[in-house]
Amino acid sequence: MNLSSQLHEVALSNGDKIAYHFLDQHKTYAELDGAVTMFASGLSKLGIQKGGHVALITGNSPHFLIGFYGALRAGATVIPINPIYTSDEISFILANGDVKVAIILDMLVPLAEGLHKHLPQLEHYIICETGQVAADSDISNLSVYNKLLPFMNVIGLGQGEFQEPTVEEDDVAVILYTSGTTGKPKGAMLTHRNVYSNAKDVGEYLGINSDDRVITTLPMFHVFCLTVAMNAPLLMGGTIIIVPRFSPAEIHKVARTYEATVFAGVPTMYNFILQQGGDPEDFKTLRLCISGGASLPVALLENFEKIFNVRISEGYGLSEASPVTCFNPLDCPRKPGSIGTTIVNVENKVVNELGEELPPGEVGELIVRGANVMKGYYKMPEETAVTIKDGWLYTGDLAKMDEEGYFYIVDRKKDLIIVGGYNVYPREVEEVLFAHPDIVEAAIVGVPDPNFGEAVHAFVVSKDSALTEEKLRAYCEQHLAKYKIPSKIEFLDELPKNTTGKILRRSLKETVTTNV
Repeated sequence: MNLSSQLHEVALSNGDKIAYHFLDQHKTYAELDGAVTMFASGLSKLGIQKGGHVALITGNSPHFLIGFYGALRAGATVIPINPIYTSDEISFILANGDVKVAIILDMLVPLAEGLHKHLPQLEHYIICETGQVAADSDISNLSVYNKLLPFMNVIGLGQGEFQEPTVEEDDVAVILYTSGTTGKPKGAMLTHRNVYSNAKDVGEYLGINSDDRVITTLPMFHVFCLTVAMNAPLLMGGTIIIVPRFSPAEIHKVARTYEATVFAGVPTMYNFILQQGGDPEDFKTLRLCISGGASLPVALLENFEKIFNVRISEGYGLSEASPVTCFNPLDCPRKPGSIGTTIVNVENKVVNELGEELPPGEVGELIVRGANVMKGYYKMPEETAVTIKDGWLYTGDLAKMDEEGYFYIVDRKKDLIIVGGYNVYPREVEEVLFAHPDIVEAAIVGVPDPNFGEAVHAFVVSKDSALTEEKLRAYCEQHLAKYKIPSKIEFLDELPKNTTGKILRRSLKETVTTNV
């Protein structure tokens, strides 16, 4: 159960097959595997031993791919980090994660200089050459100069014999720092067994094979991309099309150019593609679109499928589960609004506050068990004990299951709004707003209310400047019970999102509470 070893096996059996496309270049499995081994050897010669921590702070590129698999082949633990995080955010993860080597974009060299003063334990910064070094950086004069190494130099350093260390399936392969709603992020420790089994199970569940060409535009540092759009296709001998940054025009272009067969995205990506339009013929080779990361509004799903004539299969996962636990099956009826059924080798169930399983139709917390569930949070045994109980991972998501075993995410447990004793699930209200023909985006948050405890507050993006709060509230009155109707509707030019496209409800909620 080792991603790096399986990549080597694919290279041995099908070395001439193209592993990835990136801009105007491509590499075969044999070439990729060779670069991975050389990079692993280079890391070893730099002093990285089994269990050492290597951070990846790069964008979507071959550097990430080679760095990820190379570090695993060296027996190291990989810590992917969002490259647009602030210096403070990156510094915390590097320090908390006990990182010895950081692989960074050349444009982040000034960041390395700042980090160097506070993180003396960092032994090397491996620089990925993009030709975009910050203009004010005179590398030769930096105090961190002796710790800077070009990426290709590390590959060159790997010439000669390399003794690959033996790794066990319970050794930690990846630490993913989750963007917690409060406090500092927590590092979810995923073992080799976790990441390998979930990539394999997802690949088989979705029928990904060596003929597939998967658009990889989700951030590669994020677990959704890691498993579904990178590891699963490579395990199955498929080809990934690495897209540096998402844009609807670029997705149309690469889908047409490379005759892509699979696209994985978050709901906002589907929304942007739908709003921008484009030739549906560009997607004629797509057999499957995959959605995850947040709930996909039913109206968006139906409109996208109608215009582009391609099926969207919605799934569910979380970092602590490597991440996938559910997907809408391809060989059974797809249920819009559902996250699908349990994938192989995973168990899902809905429980009450006492941990007792609830019957179909009742709302409770979704809990998960399987080979994909994390080992725990790095250096946080108390948090681990709260999240994992008797082998079950408590997700914090409210869900229900129907009689046929299809699960539905009702909302995040922490996002539940209680109005005068009645439960209001933000997603239910958002679905109604999304169904309005002039609404592009919508988000619901709960805000303090002196009379009812909480009130429903809506944020929307409209493509019709004539749409008013009164008109939209009147529309809601036709579809929602009175206590679910937003007491306030704010119109914005766009909703705040993180780098994976997830709407930041907390940021929206803070704008309300600070103005009260």
